[in-house]
Amino acid sequence: MNISIRPATTILLSTLVGLSACSQLPAGDKASSISASRATFGTLSNGAKVEAVTLKNAAGMSATLISYGATVQSLRFPDKQGNAADLVVGYDNLAGYETTPGFTNVTVGRYANRIAKGTFALDGKSYPLSLSEPPNTLHGGTIGWDKRNWVVKSVDQTADKASVTFTLTSPDGDQGFPGTVVADVTYELNNNNDLTIRYGATTDKPTVVNLTYHSMINLSGIPASRLATDADLTIESDAILPVDKTLIPTGTPLPVAGTPFDFRTPANVTARARAEHPQLALANGGIDHNYVLRGGKTATPKPAVTLEDRQSGRGLKIATTEPGMQVYTGNFLKGEIVGKGSQRLTKYQSISFEAQGYPDAPNQPAFPSTRLDPGQNYSQTTVFHFYQLK
Repeated sequence: MNISIRPATTILLSTLVGLSACSQLPAGDKASSISASRATFGTLSNGAKVEAVTLKNAAGMSATLISYGATVQSLRFPDKQGNAADLVVGYDNLAGYETTPGFTNVTVGRYANRIAKGTFALDGKSYPLSLSEPPNTLHGGTIGWDKRNWVVKSVDQTADKASVTFTLTSPDGDQGFPGTVVADVTYELNNNNDLTIRYGATTDKPTVVNLTYHSMINLSGIPASRLATDADLTIESDAILPVDKTLIPTGTPLPVAGTPFDFRTPANVTARARAEHPQLALANGGIDHNYVLRGGKTATPKPAVTLEDRQSGRGLKIATTEPGMQVYTGNFLKGEIVGKGSQRLTKYQSISFEAQGYPDAPNQPAFPSTRLDPGQNYSQTTVFHFYQLK
């Protein structure tokens, strides 16, 4: 599904997340300010070409998207001094994406997050899945959609926005999931510094679908000179989904009041992630939990997250249609991953915000359903808005 957001809708989304007016441009400046360019990023080991599409706006923001994993390979935005830096973890070349694990700013599917014991039942039939994080299935299996070379379906440009749409066909039985699923993801950049991500999917058999953009962000810039968690975070949520020792939700939401998970008002992420709490200990000394967003699943994006880095002067607001937001503070980064600029990625150097349905929902009937049937359309819209602090 390739859904287009009209300019008026984009303005509405900006209002919803309380965006700063400082990045708006006069209407007369917009005609030549947006661009979309297409190039080859590299060649996979199987000989397939990987394409790159770079979207740019007049405010100095750009995003490079590659077809392998439908990945945000680069996302550049200026600091308060006007100096642009790349804000997303990743690799300088294709080999890093093909050979290194880590879900670095990729599209995750067919099912984001974890499914307990790698199995679920649908209409009385059990489906054993690929165990990508034994004993569970994580992010769609050992060869999830982040490890597929998506097809560039279209590259579009108008006076005030530019976009690229990738498409992927996942066959029946892929990683154990039933049904042939055809999925699209569109990345769209406008002159208000909104990177809007829209997903669509259909199936020919009953299945489950839960997609996300696995962001790994550091507002101070990549390679990282400071911890990504040395920033102030606000989350529009009153509860998390607590987990067991394998990071599967236990089922009953835990109110954040009185816990280190409380970001209802701005709080420093590093201090909260390093606090003493049994749930933080289960996640290797940090946050790797799904926040229950106020409003649940919505037709249009609602405010979800605000992250502000005072030193660089960069801010990020996220709005989404999804009921959950997985927040991950990079607790399991131990230096094995060598990213951009040959930097070894370590704990707290990135922070992830993954808008999605709830983890393990196919096994937990009390959670919002992630089932998709023939004739239905899966859809999700998530907006990442970047701005400079005053």
